[in-house]
Amino acid sequence: MKRAGPALALIAGLLVIAALLALGTWQVQRLAWKEALIAQVDARVHADPVAPPATISADDAYTRVTVRGRYLPDASSLTQAATARGSGYWVLSPLIADSGQTILINRGFVNERRVPPVPTGEQRVTGLLRLSEPDGGFLRDNDPAADRWYSRDVPAIAAKRGLSDIAPYFIDAEAGAPVPGQPIGGLTIIHFANNHLVYAITWYILAAMAAAALIYLTRNRRRPTGGGAA
Repeated sequence: MKRAGPALALIAGLLVIAALLALGTWQVQRLAWKEALIAQVDARVHADPVAPPATISADDAYTRVTVRGRYLPDASSLTQAATARGSGYWVLSPLIADSGQTILINRGFVNERRVPPVPTGEQRVTGLLRLSEPDGGFLRDNDPAADRWYSRDVPAIAAKRGLSDIAPYFIDAEAGAPVPGQPIGGLTIIHFANNHLVYAITWYILAAMAAAALIYLTRNRRRPTGGGAA
């Protein structure tokens, strides 16, 4: 029975080391996935614009698109925004596209809680396709009843404004020639946290430390403990 204790400790130590190595390898795999994702998004952002797809998936996020249509007057919404120009609001205005579908256009940023009038007549909008942001922002839920929005939740905003045949996405309009009193476009922040290499190194270091500790303990158990005669 006395020999079972060290054997079990050795097995437990080996299992811990294996788990730490597995976590490190998983982070290396995540690093490869994240770098591929960043490269794909960068390619989409700088590609020639295309027509919005009929159906979308997560892979369509940040695709550069162009749409034509007319803005609906008096149907815009403001959502909380944090940009390089400070805190303020995004101006989301519904556009009736030539296809007949309604698309929410993020016309850009304003630093005051006001809705600039929409441009009149036929409009051509180029920008980045963005996926709906359900529920709300960090620690703050959207409040449709009070018309307070902390995220660009397309279905909820459409329901509040009574919009039909709404596209399941919105478009961040690109920057255009500055127009006094109009929103500032082209402020989309594209950032993907990529700490996987640091995490991988951390797990591998912990695995090495666990291995060193296990070797030290194993050697100490095998070392003779008896003393010589006086």
